[in-house]
Amino acid sequence: MTEKETTFVEQCKEFLRSEWEVVVASLEAGVFCDPLLPENEALRDHIVACLTSQTKSYRYVLPTQVLCKCVDPSVDSHSLQAGYDQPGAFDARTIAHKVIVPFDQESHRVLGGSPEPYVNNPLRCPAVTARYRTQQKNREDWDRLIAVLDVVEEAGTEELTRNVFDQILAEIYRLLAGVRVAYPTPNRISLAQTMDMVKEFTGARSGGDRAEAVCTALFRAIACEFGLFDEILRQKVNVADSTSGMGADVECRLHGVVVLLVEVKDRALTMTQLDSKLDGARARRISEILFLVEQGISREDRPEVQERIKNEFGSGQNAYVSSFEDFSRGVLILLGEKGRVRFLSFVGEELERAGSDITHRRAWAQLLKST
Repeated sequence: MTEKETTFVEQCKEFLRSEWEVVVASLEAGVFCDPLLPENEALRDHIVACLTSQTKSYRYVLPTQVLCKCVDPSVDSHSLQAGYDQPGAFDARTIAHKVIVPFDQESHRVLGGSPEPYVNNPLRCPAVTARYRTQQKNREDWDRLIAVLDVVEEAGTEELTRNVFDQILAEIYRLLAGVRVAYPTPNRISLAQTMDMVKEFTGARSGGDRAEAVCTALFRAIACEFGLFDEILRQKVNVADSTSGMGADVECRLHGVVVLLVEVKDRALTMTQLDSKLDGARARRISEILFLVEQGISREDRPEVQERIKNEFGSGQNAYVSSFEDFSRGVLILLGEKGRVRFLSFVGEELERAGSDITHRRAWAQLLKST
């Protein structure tokens, strides 16, 4: 970074720190007055919707863009990139990643725990304006972001900008109450109840996070009950195996040696995917690999996949394909009631350990509460 950029980052950090302290102190003392209420209730509602958007990247936009406007009124708060073709264009990504992301991490990942929200597809455009609406999947929340930033720019006063920022901070603080998730694990649970909970939880879209968390928890329960493994490792969702250094989504180890690889798929297993995992496992001399795939083997690839698995056995490599439901049912029977309760507890622990999105953590807590 240039000296100017470094200075701007430090100024933003200091402004955020001081303003956060003031807002939090006022809220905790019960004397905070929402600066946008009652006159701008709709604007406040837009802010809340953006901070809790289903599109995780959007949650970082208002804290970042309005913070920058507070520190330097000459910038255009719509701007995401320095290449934006309007006066006041600047690189907001630097502030997002060096100021707001650390703040989010220190605040229990209240915004979602994204390490680099501004490099994700929704924000790969020059500015938050109607011009780039068509490339957004979540256009309703994109419009909300525009509406808030339009007010900031059209008003053009430092007082209004600070009021909007203070409202953003107040809403973030209020969200914190729901981030510290408690997992009310039941004292007893039947096999049918456990299977139903898992099916409902993993049925929602999560980019694989929910399925991998449940799978990891199951193998932790196996390790605890039967001693087949002493370490269960899971890589971050959406991180390539080659990048993470792992051979699959989950590695089960015993005395430091990988004894089983587990690949979790919410789609059908293809020949290309099978080849990649088997070749990687062979290179690392790992003879056991389990594919847990909800849609089974791809119909068009089934004969080829089955033949490859058969041939691999002759070379000393065992590959297994099953749905998680089929695989887990037998395991959960063997674990017994106490083991199933432990498994449910492990799911919550894994969601916390991995920093899963708050929506997934709350969903699991709610399922536990309803049993």
